[in-house]
Amino acid sequence: MNFLRHFLNDVAHLSAWLLVLSLIFIPLERLWALHPQKIFRPAVWNDLKYYVLNSLVGHLLLIVPLAVAAWVLHALVPATLRELASGLPYGQRLPIGIVVGEFGCYWAHRWSHEVPFLWRFHSVHHSAEEIDWLVSSRAHPLDIVFNRLCGFIPLYVFGLAQPTQNMADPVVIAVVLIGTLWGFFVHANLRWRFGPLEWLVATPAFHHWHHTNDEHYNHNYSTMLPWMDMIFGTYHMPRKQWPPCYGINETLPEGVGNQLLYPLLPHHAPASAAGKPGEA
Repeated sequence: MNFLRHFLNDVAHLSAWLLVLSLIFIPLERLWALHPQKIFRPAVWNDLKYYVLNSLVGHLLLIVPLAVAAWVLHALVPATLRELASGLPYGQRLPIGIVVGEFGCYWAHRWSHEVPFLWRFHSVHHSAEEIDWLVSSRAHPLDIVFNRLCGFIPLYVFGLAQPTQNMADPVVIAVVLIGTLWGFFVHANLRWRFGPLEWLVATPAFHHWHHTNDEHYNHNYSTMLPWMDMIFGTYHMPRKQWPPCYGINETLPEGVGNQLLYPLLPHHAPASAAGKPGEA
């Protein structure tokens, strides 16, 4: 009975969030659309299924790897390092946590493009040939787990979050919430440009170039902080251009169930780590 109540509560929360996000982004994408496209584009139903699936099971899949990571870090990382930032007030830990977490997510995202096995899972997200805010939800659950785990570990190493004391650490909650909301924004079908601010925070223009399917692929891995890409040499941001096309060279199977199994199939041709994702 408790399980059912929790499940219905989760469904109510994700439905409310979907309504709020729809009320924000659908009008914005009608008024300032970059590309003319329908609200109910052909792939929108699959993306809605991914939204529900990842909202309901994403945190459950993270419980075990996070617990293992916390135990390992507690055993291997010196206490002085783990407590480096633990005494800072929340108002200081949060901005530092965003930067440190972004560093971990940047490399997780980059590895997901460069390591063939990881690309198998990440290619589900990049299969979108039309981009709008809901495409942020199109992701293999194991891809999300890997990305978030890589983002959480640096937080734990430097004491910015305390997993052994409280699994629902407020810094972790805030970093995940801000990153998730920003993910919807940077995928939005919006033609907005922000001038010099685009050097500081990621925008739709910045992230759309990450989804391009031309010679400028494999750039702009950051979710929120584009200067992370500047530091590591993966920044691409033309002043007046937008990507000519989106998607990947691979053809993924139809349906969420088939796409979830796709990365695990032995006959799946791996991506080339030295070339464009999807090229064998």
